[in-house]
Amino acid sequence: MNISALKARIRASKDDLYPLPLEQIVVAEGALREAAAFIAKQAESGVVLVADSHTYKAAGSDLHDHLCQKGVKADWHLLEPNSNGDIIADEASLISVMLKVEQSTKLLVAVGAGTIHDIVRFVSGKTNKPFVSIPTAPSVDGFTSLGAPIVVQGSKKTYQLVAPIALFADTVVLQHAPPALIAAGFGDMVGKYTSLFDWKIGSLLKSEAYSDLVADLTEEALSACVDKVADIGKRTSAGVQVLMESLLTSGLAMALFGYSHPASGAEHHLSHYWEMEALRLGKKQLLHGAKVGLSTQIINRFYKNTVLPDVHRFLGDDEAKQVIALVEALPDPDDVKALLEQAGWNEALVPIAPELVEESLQHAYLLRDRYTLLRLYREGTTMKKEGETHVGRS
Repeated sequence: MNISALKARIRASKDDLYPLPLEQIVVAEGALREAAAFIAKQAESGVVLVADSHTYKAAGSDLHDHLCQKGVKADWHLLEPNSNGDIIADEASLISVMLKVEQSTKLLVAVGAGTIHDIVRFVSGKTNKPFVSIPTAPSVDGFTSLGAPIVVQGSKKTYQLVAPIALFADTVVLQHAPPALIAAGFGDMVGKYTSLFDWKIGSLLKSEAYSDLVADLTEEALSACVDKVADIGKRTSAGVQVLMESLLTSGLAMALFGYSHPASGAEHHLSHYWEMEALRLGKKQLLHGAKVGLSTQIINRFYKNTVLPDVHRFLGDDEAKQVIALVEALPDPDDVKALLEQAGWNEALVPIAPELVEESLQHAYLLRDRYTLLRLYREGTTMKKEGETHVGRS
């Protein structure tokens, strides 16, 4: 990634942004060796590496060998899955990592995909110990962000904490990631169609904070993925590099803005709702990006088929015109599905019951205190109906 060019764009922007959080980002073959060199400069001891059994095999073992060659003393902590075989960013996982952090600990290293990073990010932020990111799959856009979605007492809450001080993604490791994780990463990027839309809606209709530069960065990352979807589906070196860099750009955009608005709209609210229901029922978790791929299609279709014909019911003429133009500019849901399938996604990855989909369309907007078109529609039409009933009784 061209960090210098990004810094130049930030300097030229008039937007009020947070500083770029990472010192170094490397997405390349051989990045694990560069990671070891960077870590050796930070600390010769007091390094805690966090992984699970799969990500240890994928990258952790090689990284540990490179660190030993550099004379770095590092301790491992392998996270344990729950009874469903899932690693969950919940109280038990957080405490297990917290117990590994000593006063002498100088650096944490997250080796894995999104959930492992969420756990390490939370512990890093709460203990004031910096962390380094080693992604093992291009599966989510949260690697470089500040947010850590954590499950507390069965409910998911995102804590704005810290970004890693550096990130090293080895393209050889990424190419060998399970195809479902790569497809999920593309699904997380496809979600930017509706997240950018909802962010714009919140800005236009409710004066929520907005950044043209951050929106541009996110949209450019989405376009780069769409342009390379065939390579991503084939898991070529070029394909996984574009996907990884696009996910990282999306995460950096969130970090610059300070919140997840650019990359998380109603489609993510549906996904979070489904995840919380699975937790409540003790079911195995589905891949985040795979869910977002489905929820993006659902929200897109809902906006076009349900909200658009009803828009004058809850918005004035001028606002309605703006919303109509933006909804019509969204891609066709079937085209979104075709892109996802080209990247390796399929509906079998996301067996969500139609009843849960309908329930989430009714209630998921309540999960986040932000404006989306789904929230405006639900609250606006409800108020209209209540107002009409009141008038009829008078």
